[in-house]
Amino acid sequence: MKVVVIGAGVVGSLAARELSKYDLDLTIIEKNLDIGWGVTKANSAILHAGYDDPIGSARAMFCARGNELYTQLSEELDFEIKRIGSYVIALNNEESKTVEELYRQGLMNKVPGLEIHDRKTLLEKEPNLNRDVICGLWAPTAGITEPWMVAIAAVENALANGTKLVLNEEVIGFEKNNNKITKVITNKNSYEADLVVNAAGLFADKIAILAGAEYVPLHPRRGEYILLDKKVGSTVSSVIFPTPTKTSKGILVLPTIDGGLLLGPTAVDLPAEMKEDFQTTQEGLEQIKNFTRNLVPSLDLSQTVKTFCGLRPESPQKDFFIGASKEVKNFVNLMAMRSPGLTAAPAIAQHLVENIIQEELRFQLTTKRNFNPFRKGIKKMVELSLQEWQEIVKKDPAAGRLICYCNEVTEAEIIEAIRRGARTLDGVKFRTRAMFGRCQGGFCSIKIMRILERELGKDMSEVVLKSPGSWIVDGKVRE
Repeated sequence: MKVVVIGAGVVGSLAARELSKYDLDLTIIEKNLDIGWGVTKANSAILHAGYDDPIGSARAMFCARGNELYTQLSEELDFEIKRIGSYVIALNNEESKTVEELYRQGLMNKVPGLEIHDRKTLLEKEPNLNRDVICGLWAPTAGITEPWMVAIAAVENALANGTKLVLNEEVIGFEKNNNKITKVITNKNSYEADLVVNAAGLFADKIAILAGAEYVPLHPRRGEYILLDKKVGSTVSSVIFPTPTKTSKGILVLPTIDGGLLLGPTAVDLPAEMKEDFQTTQEGLEQIKNFTRNLVPSLDLSQTVKTFCGLRPESPQKDFFIGASKEVKNFVNLMAMRSPGLTAAPAIAQHLVENIIQEELRFQLTTKRNFNPFRKGIKKMVELSLQEWQEIVKKDPAAGRLICYCNEVTEAEIIEAIRRGARTLDGVKFRTRAMFGRCQGGFCSIKIMRILERELGKDMSEVVLKSPGSWIVDGKVRE
């Protein structure tokens, strides 16, 4: 049986990894040059607890379960999660009523460990919060991770279990026979298919239309962010939410997995044709500054490292659109994956295989006897003891040469990232955290380009940031 998964974001990657547990001819097709570079790359990186999702919604069905699955998933795939918990804080009596409603909704959604903390308890745990805080909803299962690393780890494990990965190819059509897809057509090749899984993020509606399947229209919701330096990373110790609005969960203050501090996102709906507009705006960044200072007045915005924008898919029903097509007999939509899509993704992957493919579509899947669920990540030298590091350097001198000083990333780690599939500066960045630090690659990017040039056998002018046209240099100044 030939299965094609369209999209290598966190949803598509985890779906493919789940499918790789079975005897299938499985192919992932991704239009970007690397894994996790769409919606997955620029979001809040939160594992949500699940209290915010309306009772009975698909979001509620999958969020708490997905959150639970991340513990085993992170152990098997060797990516980092930190269950630092989250607070929704109330600054007035009206907001405290919302906190109580979220608590009751969370209980209905079977979210474990929820508590409402009073002002004294809140300020003991988070002393930098606004002193006017009244109460807060505490969710201990909430956490943070690196979404792109979840996707990379899932794909690496799927590849080790026989999956094929196709990058830099865009799906442009399908061949069908008797309301069934027989081939997936890209701008470069075609791929036979007995089953197609549509996990194309912001462009999943376009893919469904090409297939002649049901869809919901998707438009981008812009979320702008401000990243602060690690010097102020301990300003808060948990994810700090305001009370949510009808539009979004609000503008947050939260630690990042590597020790920084993230502020955002905004929530501005854009027209459907602006699915690749990643500009930040002065208005959006000012909104973040004003809003987060109300939550945490002591924020030191002089420690800003970078600003950036992410786009997430929004749809009229404000819920996931998941299921087998009735119009196309072998086509499944994993669409409209707005927040909490990252959190829900492992549960959706299980639902895809167990409920949609096997029960509803009645495909007979055979479990692989030799499936290996484990994948080891790139060893971070800075996290080792000095003695362990010295022993590795004796065998591999590249492990002793620092390339990125901000995040203490060695040449050995960068070489391994390239050998695992990184072909661009961003490919190295998202696998190693090089260029994620305060200088944002100002000092290390040229060194990384030289390593890419050497390892790939390319001229430096062929090394790109993230897309075929994003070259850094176009030749030598002098011979």
